[in-house]
Parts: sequence; C-alpha cells; structure tokens
Amino acid sequence: ADSGIVGFQPIDFVPNVPRQAVDGRQEEIPVVIAASEDRLGGAIAAINSIQHNTRSNVMFYIVTLNGTADHLRSWLSSSTLKSIRYKIVDFDTKLLEGKVKEDPDQGESIKPLTFARFYLPILVPSAKKAIYMDDDVIVQGDILALYNTPLKPGHAAAFSEDCDSASTKVVIRGAGNQYNYIGYLDYKKERIRKLSMKASTCSFNPGVFVANLTEWKRQNITNQLEKWMKLNVQEGLYSRTLAGSTTTPPLLIVFYQQHSTIDPMWNVRHLGSSAGKRYSPQFVKAAKLLHWNGHFKPWGRTASYSDVWEKWYIPDPTGKFSLIRRHMEISNTK
Repeated sequence: ADSGIVGFQPIDFVPNVPRQAVDGRQEEIPVVIAASEDRLGGAIAAINSIQHNTRSNVMFYIVTLNGTADHLRSWLSSSTLKSIRYKIVDFDTKLLEGKVKEDPDQGESIKPLTFARFYLPILVPSAKKAIYMDDDVIVQGDILALYNTPLKPGHAAAFSEDCDSASTKVVIRGAGNQYNYIGYLDYKKERIRKLSMKASTCSFNPGVFVANLTEWKRQNITNQLEKWMKLNVQEGLYSRTLAGSTTTPPLLIVFYQQHSTIDPMWNVRHLGSSAGKRYSPQFVKAAKLLHWNGHFKPWGRTASYSDVWEKWYIPDPTGKFSLIRRHMEISNTK
C-alpha cells in the first residue's frame, strides 16, 4: 500500500497566521508545489498569486530537495508571504531508484522533484483531497473553485485534456502527435499494445490537477505509477520522440479513461512553448491559471507574457535567485 512508502520528512509547520484570519469551519485546501533551487522564484510567484486571490484556508505543501529549505524559509519569512500557512517537505530521491534512467537523447538530466506528484498521499497524509501544480504557473482565479472541481465516482484525479483545452484552440504548427497517446508511448512495444489503449486518445496535462486522495489510496495509484516507471527502465516503453515530461506516460497509462476533467480555463498553457505571444490580452486576463510549460520560462531571458508573471514575483532577499532580463525588455515594459 502507498502508506508503506517512507522517506518524506515534513521539516516545519508555520502556524503564524492570526487565528481570526482563518475561519475554523473552513475546509483546508492543500496545495502541493515542488520547489527546486534553480527555479525557486517560480514557486514563490505561484504561491503569492494563489494567496492573493483567495480568502480560503490554503495550506501549502512545498516539496524540496536537501539544501533548499533554508533558502525558501528566509524568502517566505521576509516577504508579504510571511503569514501563509505551509509545510516544507523534503523529497527522498531514494524513492526513484530503479524507476528512472538518464536518457542521453532527451539531453536533460532527471529532475527528481518532477515525480513528487506521484506521491501525493505521502506528501499530504491526512487530506482527502489536494491540488497539485507545477512551479511555472500563476493563479488568477480563486483556488477554491479549482478545489471544488467535481470528480466522478471512482476517479482519483481530474486533469485538463489537451484536445479540448482552451489552450489548443490556437493551432500549433508542427505539433504532430503532441496531444495523443502515441506522442508519449511506444506503440511498437507489445506491452503497450496489450493494454488496448487507442493511440489517438487525447492526452492530458499533468502540470495542474485535483486529486481525490481517498480514491488514490484505495486504487494504489502510486504503486501503479511506480510499476510502469520500472517497466519503462527495463523495456523502454515511452515514445522516443517524447512530446513532454517523463512524468506524463505513466499517468496516461494509469488514468486511461479513468479521470475527470478540470475547467480548461484552469490550465491555460503553452505560454512557455515559444517566445511569441499566441493569446490575446483579453484571453490571458480571463484565464484562471496561466501555465508557462515549455522551454521559455517567465523568469528567463525570453518569455511571453513575462510582465503578467512578474506582477506576482517577489525578489529574493538573499540575492541567490534573480530574473534574467534583457535591458531592452526592461526599458519597454509599461
């Protein structure tokens, strides 16, 4: 069972919010965000945007690797975020032994924290429901609305599907199989074919989702995901032209025709796919959540809509993290 997995250490709990500020009858909304040292500013901006746009009782579970906790704590405590409620959880990379392998073709080293989303019941042990989101997002709506996403009976999670999302109404040239299962899984492999999953099935984006953790535990979702990770290490089941993160294929298998959907406006994505602007200002303003998935991150040198993201960014008091900006862009910002 999932509960048998050890290795997560809650480092601290900061209850320094005034008691009267949180209605005791309000349900706690657990929000899980992975925060890696080299992208810490992203997590800070995401947390700031969530906190600012809700009156709900949010508890942030910030998942880090060794060494990031102190940096994160000093950043939070010296800013307007000092009154948020959060736990810092140390991710044990031993959990991934035998389950991931470096792929020279992918050109990037394995990032352990991307797999934190597979271990939600251990990260948030007492919650019945939780929200997971990547660190390259900004929330413009009330997180309570996302938390209240209805999940069908028997469904452990709700994702935003790639084919019907607001983000894909804009045609992406050369996207090919980016939004189908065949873009993520190697259908030449017998083990994949045996699953009888239609190759044209629409994929979904795992960067933002709502999880029913009671159902997740009941179905041993974590164990199922780990099983496919191990099999991929042994047999190479993921597509050689993987359209996205290595976390996506196991999720697509485990949740095949077994997930609910979130409102497409709660994961308006591909803002990081190119440096150009693909959406109208009105559409960006109307989005409940903006997601800079892709190579062009909003804290980097070239990114679309970085001005929208920067409204929520809080400079690092330690000076370790700084935005990479061109002088030209700075002088042109209004």
